[in-house]
Amino acid sequence: MERYKGFYIDKPYGNNVFSYEERKNKKIFVPKLIEGDLEDVQVGDDIVFNEIDEDNEIKAKGLKNLVKYKFEDKIIYIFDNHNHAFYFWMKSLKNKEFNKGCKLVHVDQHKDMREPNHYNVDVDSLNDVFTYTNEVLNVGNFIQPALKKEIFSKVIIIDSSYGFDVKIDGEYVLDIDLDIFSKDMDYIPYDFRLNKIKELIRGAKVITVATSPYFIEQDHAIKVLKELFNCDIIV
Repeated sequence: MERYKGFYIDKPYGNNVFSYEERKNKKIFVPKLIEGDLEDVQVGDDIVFNEIDEDNEIKAKGLKNLVKYKFEDKIIYIFDNHNHAFYFWMKSLKNKEFNKGCKLVHVDQHKDMREPNHYNVDVDSLNDVFTYTNEVLNVGNFIQPALKKEIFSKVIIIDSSYGFDVKIDGEYVLDIDLDIFSKDMDYIPYDFRLNKIKELIRGAKVITVATSPYFIEQDHAIKVLKELFNCDIIV
């Protein structure tokens, strides 16, 4: 049973907690998951992330759908807000798509290593994982639970130019936040970032990708996504 069917969060938890009391809009949308390809990754009409920044209420629209994309032997989950990675890691683990205890390679403008309010989640129950992902976790605190539950033995964070020079041995799950291509990261040459991530894509069996609506313009994020998964380049 697929749990991501499209729903609203209208209470102050999960990603809806940010500036909840100060905002006029009180709800955000979580799109449904479909199986498809890169053409199915499109910007939707619903607000998926809402925050106050310097007295301005930012209503960020996210993806029309979350997309499970199969490319050769690779399973790729594409979503907007990054905390959904936690659910898809557990789903992939349950499907034996990677081995528990491998490394996590996290490519992101942000480290996302904050602590959640608690770690009370049964990782063997996808229903419990789904609730935890959407009600407890947010875009900044979804990695620590995966480490605490020993889903991954360690996380390798790539958030700078020198980070891309790290050599990674053994099995890993690749987690990409497309905000690594935001304007703030333009001090790193675009082609350098693109090619380094393509190399990481080749070595990963499971890949999670966040389009991060609040942190990068979505049309640009989708353009980069299509360049990263160019069929002529991944062999």
